[in-house]
Amino acid sequence: MISLPVHLRTTFILVQPHYPENVGAVARAMKTMGFCRLALVKPGRMAVPEHLMAKKMAVKSQDVLEGAATYKTLDAALEGIDVAFATTSRSGVSYVESPREASREIIGLVAQGKSTALVFGNEKSGLDKPQLARCTRFIRIAMAAEQPSINLAQSVQILTYQLLATALEMKD
Repeated sequence: MISLPVHLRTTFILVQPHYPENVGAVARAMKTMGFCRLALVKPGRMAVPEHLMAKKMAVKSQDVLEGAATYKTLDAALEGIDVAFATTSRSGVSYVESPREASREIIGLVAQGKSTALVFGNEKSGLDKPQLARCTRFIRIAMAAEQPSINLAQSVQILTYQLLATALEMKD
């Protein structure tokens, strides 16, 4: 497995996830790209790492699930994080970066010794305005079709892939 500094200093935070399948699929998406720092903020009663469906979806990623930290608030999950990037499909959010732009910035921050987090909202409503306000950078994944958003686990997969690909490009 490839190990880069970005893997060790980047946390993926899921805020109020509803579905255990997504929690498990997120763990798998993270693990396939070398990431292991998962945090859950106030997960729904079934969206916990111990749920059978989370375990089933986390193929060969049980260590990520079992290592997931759970918090009551986003503020608590962000303690010790230097720069937080919120993912959003909401209109009206200024200074939104693409996954590629954000990946370059995250890798640069990690090279400076800073810790980073990517924050994802729940499957039904995303991040609300107060949650967005807790982050200083914003990422939007481009979509060709008229859809309200991309599935939570798929969003994590896109961003973990982009981080890995960018880190490998910048390493050379």
